[in-house]
Amino acid sequence: MRLDGTRVLDCSRLLPGPYATQLLADCGAEVVKVEDTDAGDYARAMPPYTSRDVGAIFDAVNRGKRSVSIDLKRESGREAFYRLVETADVVLEGFRPGVVDRLEIDYETLTEYNEELVYCSLSGYGQDGPWADRAGHDLNYVALAGLLDMTRDAPDEKPQVPGYPIGDMAGGLFTAFAIVGALLSRELGNTGGEYVDVAMADVVASFSQSVAHQAFTGEPDEPRPGATSLTGALPWYDCYETADEKWVTLAALEPQFWRAFCEAVDREDLVDEHGTADPDVRAALEAELRDLFRERTREEWEAALAGVDAAFAGVYAPAEAVDHPQFRARELLEDPEDAPPRIGFPARFGGESAARDERVPAQGEHTRQYLLEAGYDDEDVDALLESGVVAGESHR
Repeated sequence: MRLDGTRVLDCSRLLPGPYATQLLADCGAEVVKVEDTDAGDYARAMPPYTSRDVGAIFDAVNRGKRSVSIDLKRESGREAFYRLVETADVVLEGFRPGVVDRLEIDYETLTEYNEELVYCSLSGYGQDGPWADRAGHDLNYVALAGLLDMTRDAPDEKPQVPGYPIGDMAGGLFTAFAIVGALLSRELGNTGGEYVDVAMADVVASFSQSVAHQAFTGEPDEPRPGATSLTGALPWYDCYETADEKWVTLAALEPQFWRAFCEAVDREDLVDEHGTADPDVRAALEAELRDLFRERTREEWEAALAGVDAAFAGVYAPAEAVDHPQFRARELLEDPEDAPPRIGFPARFGGESAARDERVPAQGEHTRQYLLEAGYDDEDVDALLESGVVAGESHR
């Protein structure tokens, strides 16, 4: 998938929106960050920092982009933005509902300048509904969507905060998908410009398909931690501690995987217990597996089961995962000579990984370039810079 020739104006900041446009940039889209003239995207200054003295989160999701710095609260700033919109294919905004209307950069206004525009609003709870105006972060979205409740081993235990910001990342991923879909629809002649409303809480809720039936009907049990086939109810689909106090996963849902596992560990006597619904048999089997996995270290289990078709894998910390040979072989993990390491684009097209620009833009680095392209002359840009309506490089 190549998006060369597609221009995206990204008015979002922090993680979800920039992750969405980073995916688009990795596919060749020209992504222009539209930052304010004050702090800009304040992920730039959020620790920890990379070797480039840039916030690590900012560095991770803003490579290969351009940056213009415009004060959208001022009329002349909005006029400059409207000129950029005329040649854009996409505008992404991540403000709270109502802000774009006050700034006069809402979809209806911008279509006066570009009727073919794909406009996407990314927010926590969407543009309508009783929670639309609420402030929120990732933890709130996964809580509302039911995911956080499913992180507990038992109903009376405290929910565990996920190790990754799932709502943010899922929201960004779905935003990229929705934008590409809207662009394709436009190119196919099915639509012209289009407005897209993505709510991070909605996206996380859509991940609940495996328990949706029980959630709607309450049958056979209301989804609870440890009570569904994918959340700990099955001893052949669970996590187990090893001799070195690390963990491994066994996901032998299919009988053939379970048989292969039992044969590899010389426990053919357990083969017929797969699929049992008897709670006492399950409890006994889980105890057997706990004892079994404590006999070897994680690495020993990896070596023993490496060639066995048993749906088995070790549990790795992120610092271990980024050096794993599987990800290295997929070229997902990169160590550029002139840039900090990065997690790359998670798909290949035609067997090749996406081409990537590793630079991150300075705030307003490309303001002059894009304003000149939009029809301003150097004197106009100088005047805007001096007035503070825009910010960036002052030299010609």
